[in-house]
Amino acid sequence: MSDTVSAERWEAVPLAPPDSIFKLTAAYKADTHPNKVNLGVGAYRDDDSKPWVLPVVKKATEILLNDPTVDHEYLPITGLPEYTAAAARLVFGKDSSVIKDERVASVQTISGTGANHLGALFLSKFYGWNEKRIYVSDPTWVNHHAIFPQVGIPVSTYPYYDPQTIGLAFPAFLETLKTAPARSVFLLHACAHNPTGVDPTREQWGQIADAMLEKGHFAFFDSAYQGFASGDLENDAWAVREFARRSVPLLVCQSFAKNAGLYGERVGALHIVAPSKEGAARIKSQLSVLARAEISNPPAHGARLVSLILNSDELFEDWKRDIKTMAGRIIAMRKELHRLLTEELKTPGNWDHIVNQIGMFSFTGIGPAQSQALVEKAHIYLTSNGRISMAGLNSHNIRYFATQLDKAVRGEL
Repeated sequence: MSDTVSAERWEAVPLAPPDSIFKLTAAYKADTHPNKVNLGVGAYRDDDSKPWVLPVVKKATEILLNDPTVDHEYLPITGLPEYTAAAARLVFGKDSSVIKDERVASVQTISGTGANHLGALFLSKFYGWNEKRIYVSDPTWVNHHAIFPQVGIPVSTYPYYDPQTIGLAFPAFLETLKTAPARSVFLLHACAHNPTGVDPTREQWGQIADAMLEKGHFAFFDSAYQGFASGDLENDAWAVREFARRSVPLLVCQSFAKNAGLYGERVGALHIVAPSKEGAARIKSQLSVLARAEISNPPAHGARLVSLILNSDELFEDWKRDIKTMAGRIIAMRKELHRLLTEELKTPGNWDHIVNQIGMFSFTGIGPAQSQALVEKAHIYLTSNGRISMAGLNSHNIRYFATQLDKAVRGEL
C-alpha cells in the first residue's frame, strides 16, 4: 500500500501542566480532613468560608430582572458606554483632568486578565519600543508571565520583595527604574500587590513617578483591588491618580471581580490615557479593531450590574458599605492572626508584616519546606512560596491555622 497523507492528528502536542492554584484547590476539595483550610484561592469568603454575593449586587440584579428594556442584543465592540465611562471616573476621579479633557480611551474587557491581554496586544503593535520588553515585579501575579509572551513581549523582572525584611526592596526597585533603557514599560500594581500584599508608601510612589518621568518610562497599571484593599475607593486609587496628575504616560487594567464579587461575570476595562482628545479617539479605534478580532463583543450582564451600581447614588453608597464589610473582615483577620502569633503562641520571629501588608494576600515569610509541611501534615492549602489568602481565614479556623503555622516555624510539624 502506498503512503498516504493524513490530516494532523495532534499526536505531538504535549500535555500541559495544571495551573498551580487550581491544582491546589482541587487537592483541597478532595481532602476529607475535618480541619482542612483553603488559603490558596484568590476569592473573598465570609466568616463561614462561603462565597458572598454582595447585597448591592442582589439589589442591582433585581432591578435588571424587572427592567423591560433589558434584552440580550450585542453590546458595542468597545462595551457598554455608560459602564466604561463610569469605570474610568472611578479609577481616575471624576475631577481628573484626563476625564474632563476626554483623554481616556476606555474599552470593556474580559475582566482584568482580558484588560492585561488587550493592553499588551496594543502596546505590542503600537508602542515606540527601544527594546520590546516589559518589566514586572519579582514576584508578581503568575499570569503576567503568560500574558505578555503570548503577544510577543518578553518579560524581565525588577526587584520588589525583600525576604529579609518581608517588605519592599525599594532601593533596588528604584535603581532598576533609573538604569533600565529609556522608554521602558513597567507593570505596576495599583494597590494590594499580588502576591505579597506589600505596597509602596505615597512618598515612595512619588519617587517612582520621578524616575518614570526622568527616563520616559510607561506605566502599565494593574488595578484589581480598588476599594478591596483598604475599604476606601479613593485611597486605593491614589497611585493611579497621582501618576495621571503628574502626566506619567500610562494605562490602567481594571477588574470588578474582587471589589464587586463578580468573579464569574468577567467584568473589566482597559483605560489608556492619551495626550489629547483626538489621540484618545485614535487609540480607541484601534482597540476596537483588536477586540473585534478576538471577542467581537463583550458580555452584557456583569457590565450592566456594575453600571447600575456606579451610576446610582443610592447603589454606590450601598456598594461602598459592602466593600468596607469585605475589607474590614480581612483586616480583622490580619490583626487576630498577628495577636495569636505574637501574644499567645509567642511564635519565633517578627510578625508585624502580617498587619503591615494590605489586601487579600499575605506573604507569611515561611519557606517551601514549611509550606509543604502545612499542606501535607496540617491540611492547610497554600502556595509553596508561603503566600496565603487572608480571605480564607475566619473566626472558626484562624486559631487552628496559627497553631499549625507556629509548629511549622518551630520545625515541629
